[in-house]
Amino acid sequence: MRFLSLIGLLSATVLSAVFVSPSQTPSQAQQPATGTSPSPATPVATSPQGAAAGSVASPFGAQAQPNGLNIVVLDPAHGGTDPGARGTGGIRESEIVLDFAIQVRRALELQGFQVVQTRQGNEDPSFDDRSATANAQRGAVFVTLHISSTGMQGTARVYVNSDLPPVADSNGLIPWDRAQMPFLGLSKTFGDLVQGFLAQRFKGSPDAAQTASVRQLRTTAAPAIAVEISSVTVENRADLDRMAPGVADAIARGAAAFKPSYVVPTVTGGLR
Repeated sequence: MRFLSLIGLLSATVLSAVFVSPSQTPSQAQQPATGTSPSPATPVATSPQGAAAGSVASPFGAQAQPNGLNIVVLDPAHGGTDPGARGTGGIRESEIVLDFAIQVRRALELQGFQVVQTRQGNEDPSFDDRSATANAQRGAVFVTLHISSTGMQGTARVYVNSDLPPVADSNGLIPWDRAQMPFLGLSKTFGDLVQGFLAQRFKGSPDAAQTASVRQLRTTAAPAIAVEISSVTVENRADLDRMAPGVADAIARGAAAFKPSYVVPTVTGGLR
């Protein structure tokens, strides 16, 4: 079991964390993909699987202050041997989200954000590698892109992780798969903003983010959302491709609107 140690530092406005690697590693362990955008000098994006010394740098050293957001970790879902949802005419989710990521990245950079992608090509980083890419950044949010296998065509939905019961041991350690817990409120705020812009663009889309138990989001220690576009059941892939500019604009505008609200959660003495 991986654990996230939440420790108060000298100031009550600074949060520090250490990821402790277990003796066994998940079967999905792979080398993390690296984005082409330069990452901050510290901390280094390191996968928990590779933590031979037992610890991995994390984002909690960021100052707990408004306007801390400057990095968006963009995660095109699936890849490699995992094509994701498949539709008619050879439509593969893993390929479409990678193409969407190009336009999302461009829109975010125009808003002044640094973008780090979890994969650049047809790779399939493990869930933990993708989370670790986000967890190693200061002042980051995480956006994972998906194409649904169902749903009303031409709509888009944002998901945030459902509530996570607070679980901690006597040392104040919370499990790795509860890393999202301190960020649930921020994730909902971010998700609602992006969903609002999507609803303006795509008729029939919800007005607010929905909650679900999303595996990819649980292990992310940052505001984190999943954006899901409907759907691979379209007869012509061009119908999906035409949605990319609107999705990109909604994510970028949502991130910009969320930026003033971004305050790293402050914890003094750990969680129980």
